[in-house]
Amino acid sequence: MQPDVNWNDARVFLAVARCGTLSRAANELKMGIATLSRRLDRLEAGLGIPLFSRHQTGYRLTDDGEALLQRAEMLEQAGLTFGEAARREGEAAGLVRLATAENLANPLIIPALGPLLSQHPELRVEVVSGLQTVNLHRRDADLAVRMVRPNTGNLTIKRLGTLGFGLYGSAHYLATRQQREPRAAYDNDDFIGWTETHHHLPAAKWTLRTLRNRPCRLETNTLSAQLSAVVAGMGLAVLPHFLARQAGLQCLQNDLGVEQPIWLVLHSDLAHSRRVRVVADHLIALFAAQATALKGDA
Repeated sequence: MQPDVNWNDARVFLAVARCGTLSRAANELKMGIATLSRRLDRLEAGLGIPLFSRHQTGYRLTDDGEALLQRAEMLEQAGLTFGEAARREGEAAGLVRLATAENLANPLIIPALGPLLSQHPELRVEVVSGLQTVNLHRRDADLAVRMVRPNTGNLTIKRLGTLGFGLYGSAHYLATRQQREPRAAYDNDDFIGWTETHHHLPAAKWTLRTLRNRPCRLETNTLSAQLSAVVAGMGLAVLPHFLARQAGLQCLQNDLGVEQPIWLVLHSDLAHSRRVRVVADHLIALFAAQATALKGDA
């Protein structure tokens, strides 16, 4: 027959054994003396053996109590280990691969990862940016921040915000640009644009329409290269407001109608993964905090 024991009373047994008196044990456990005494009596009754001999000077372990002391300490350690495991279960651990555009990764996402990694010491984040195609279905990445909304697949999708664009130039370029009366706006300006492989982008389409078949002075396949060229005073370019303003550039035209939505995408199978969820929640909060700057309303 199994003993009728409340194993929470093992804490009482250990406290009395270590302190030697009910008053000191009660103080240790932040418990009333009467409650502690009652729980000790209940434990002894459940086990069917006396654990202590009572003396005026305090409580001393009986032989049976001495025999159970080590097991009670093992039970205590198991409880501590269980509690620590439960605490760690609430933390995110492991590797999360995030795919995103370089123009969002470098100036925005990566600088904001510090607090997340400090909060979850066992979490690791791999940021994949650039031109290579990243397929969430092949698990090339766990989640992605994209400008194009996927329309197929078992994906969980959330809109993070809007990336606004304007036409920007450097103070030096704008001070020295040709002042001849043009036939149309920007006829006398040099432009930095996209290579042919990127002519499908809204910013590239706007530039092509504006130039009316006139070639760009410089073409690149990355936004960071265009930003560098504009900062160097080489011409005008359609740039995200938040990047151009960080670089101290001046806006000639604010609303070009080429703004792009920003999407958070993750495979639905990973939507409840702790490690992926904390990164996703961090990104949602980050983009919410930067919504005005990203859109260009600030």
